[in-house]
Amino acid sequence: MQVTGNYIFNAPATQVWETLMDPTALASCIPGCEGLNPVGDDAYEAVINVGIGPVRGRYNAKISLKEQNPHQSYRLIIEGNGTIGFANGEAEVTLTEQDGQTTVTVASDAQVGGTVARVGQRMMGSVAKGMMDRFFNCLQQSAQ
Repeated sequence: MQVTGNYIFNAPATQVWETLMDPTALASCIPGCEGLNPVGDDAYEAVINVGIGPVRGRYNAKISLKEQNPHQSYRLIIEGNGTIGFANGEAEVTLTEQDGQTTVTVASDAQVGGTVARVGQRMMGSVAKGMMDRFFNCLQQSAQ
C-alpha cells in the first residue's frame, strides 16, 4: 500500500527538521501513541493503539531514522506487531524550503497483515492517509 502527502509548514527547514527529530513532539503527534522511548541512535520503541473499523489493537513498534541528510531528507522505517496483526513500512521524507516556508513531502510504502488487514482491507489506504494527515497537521502546530 502506497501513501503520499505534501505538508506546508510556516517555518524554515531547520526548525521543521528539529521538530521532526524531537521525540516529545513526535510522541504527542503520532495518533494513538502511548509512549516513544529511545533505544539507540535515531531508534525508538513505541506502543500505539490503532483502530480500523471495528478492529482495534495495540502495536509494539520499532521506529528508526536512516540516511539522514539534515534539514533535507531521511528515510523512516517502522516495524509493528500486535494482537491484530502487523504493520511494516518505509517512508522517504523530504524537506524543501522556499520563502520561509517548508514543504515536507512523504512517499511511503507499507505492508499490513493479520486480522486488521482482512477486516479493514478496503479502508486501509484511507485510514493510513488520515493518520498521516493528522500526524503532520499536529507537527505543523508544533513547529510554529
